[in-house]
Amino acid sequence: MIWTLFWLLDELLFLYFWAVIFAALFSMLASFGVLDTRNRVVWSIGDFLYRLTEPALRPIRNMLPNFGSVDISPVIVLLLLQAARMILQAVYQSIILGSLRPLF
Repeated sequence: MIWTLFWLLDELLFLYFWAVIFAALFSMLASFGVLDTRNRVVWSIGDFLYRLTEPALRPIRNMLPNFGSVDISPVIVLLLLQAARMILQAVYQSIILGSLRPLF
């Protein structure tokens, strides 16, 4: 049962990792005019990705200084998600498998 919980958390973090990548790519393609956001389907996809990733990106953007038109908040969120996955795997190994490897 506990293995399933760790697996589910890891998969959710992995899916959110890809959602942040897709949102950053979508935003870049829309800003360069490659995607037509007046199209209803394209707009719906962009709105979904924005609503999914903005709660994680907004606090990072508020803490970072202004870099002009460059937004590095997705990179920081991706690094934090990867760190969370690594910590989750270390906790899994130390609790479930019984290894005494330090978390940090």
